[in-house]
Amino acid sequence: MTITARAQRPGGAVRALGAVTVGTLLANLLAYVVQVPASRVLGPDGFGEFSVLNAAMLVLSVPALALQAVVAREVVTGTPRRRLWRLTGVVGVLVAIGSAVGVGVMMQIAHTSWSTTLAALAGAAPLAVIAGGQGFLQGTGRFGLLGGVLAAVGVAKSVPIVVALVVGAGPTGALAAGTVGTAIAAVAVAGVAIGGTRTTNASRAPRGGRPRSRVSMVDVLSASSVQFVMIVAVSVDLLLSRSVLSAGDAGVYALGAVATKAAFWLPQAIGVVVYPRLADPVRSADALRRAVAVLAAIGCTVTVLAAVCGPLVPVVISDDYRPVAAWMWLFALTGSLLAVLQLMLLAAIARNRARGAVPAFVVLVVEVVLIVTVADSVVTLATVAAGAAVVAVVATWAWVRSADG
Repeated sequence: MTITARAQRPGGAVRALGAVTVGTLLANLLAYVVQVPASRVLGPDGFGEFSVLNAAMLVLSVPALALQAVVAREVVTGTPRRRLWRLTGVVGVLVAIGSAVGVGVMMQIAHTSWSTTLAALAGAAPLAVIAGGQGFLQGTGRFGLLGGVLAAVGVAKSVPIVVALVVGAGPTGALAAGTVGTAIAAVAVAGVAIGGTRTTNASRAPRGGRPRSRVSMVDVLSASSVQFVMIVAVSVDLLLSRSVLSAGDAGVYALGAVATKAAFWLPQAIGVVVYPRLADPVRSADALRRAVAVLAAIGCTVTVLAAVCGPLVPVVISDDYRPVAAWMWLFALTGSLLAVLQLMLLAAIARNRARGAVPAFVVLVVEVVLIVTVADSVVTLATVAAGAAVVAVVATWAWVRSADG
């Protein structure tokens, strides 16, 4: 019996979810712990720049994020690991090229300096290697090891940033430290994944004995189109904040966006563990409904907690961020809705139905137009983002129901 099969047993599924949840929570906790010294040390202006460039780096890493889903799917179907590592290298190179182009683009959009922008965007390419390695571990069902890798990567990416902030390195130094940590993590994850897949049946024959078609960049691009919609949806308001708000207000908005990201990434482990079942035509619809119900419950809890804890923002962070304190629940609600949207789009990737991202893409285009033409304050921008999240979830769910029917 393979490790993947063992993970499907009730006890194995619980342990798998537990391991990935712990690793994900630790990584996300560290990512948000970083926001406290960053917001206090850098002030609204510097923190706004720091946050916008982090969001831009995440958008550029979309092919890397899609790569994990593709590698996991292909490992399950028996594609040779050498071919998948070759694909990982190609994706890494393309992301690096895109990052070089992105430096000039972000300098114009967000009014950031060359050195700071480069320090941030250089961290996108190593994420391709990390994603490829995690895809191998996910596809072979090594969820315990995957949980440890997720936690270790979180440490490697976050701790150097905190150290840089403490010693007064500023936005450029902090972002550069995070990039160096990410590169080190990429080397470590590749080593772990190569060693791990050698001890598993990672290259087993495809089901039914039929030859497997060659996986290529087309597969990654198809998954990337879905991931792109998702990542841009969770980042577009922050990315455009420095274009429609003052530098100070953009920094205040960036702190609210921390709640959006927290609510979005908090239940990430659920999507990781349920993904193989989403790819199973027999169990996909039921697995999706159950997972959406769980995410909805988590989202309600997080939104209420954000409303209760919002007044603490001026005390814990700085009085400079008081204008956003009463609206933290709105940011958390947006992130919770986007977590549900992410799960539905993961189901589209698992079923190889990239068209499932079309409703969310249309909503995203309308959201950009509204941000550019209407949003002129922190509250207005947050309201536009929340409204877009609601419409995207409803429209995508309607598409899922029609596709299943």
